[in-house]
Amino acid sequence: MIYSGLLALGLCAGVLAGMFGIGGGVIIAPALLLLFRMEDRAAFGTCLAALIPPVGLLGAIEYYRGGYVNIRYAALIALGLLIGGYFGARLMLEIPPGLVKKLYAGFLALIAVRMFFEK
Repeated sequence: MIYSGLLALGLCAGVLAGMFGIGGGVIIAPALLLLFRMEDRAAFGTCLAALIPPVGLLGAIEYYRGGYVNIRYAALIALGLLIGGYFGARLMLEIPPGLVKKLYAGFLALIAVRMFFEK
């Protein structure tokens, strides 16, 4: 049962990632935390590991075929993600678990409020 739920989560996140460029931090991590009751760090690590091959490769290929990928921008962002992902993971391992959830919730709330009131 859990495997079909994880597959369904991946399918939903994949559709939303393909549509809006979102997935890990906004869809997968909260679902792993809330629905699958994973510990914070395990949810974030699992989310990051799951996103690497499918979203980054197949979704980008489709957008590239449609002429909607700026390779230079993508390469610079990827470099930042590579470096930032490493340091973010190291930092996360040093933060107490209770604070991790609060920081993450605050980040999502800030993004939601900003998008809600944006014209």
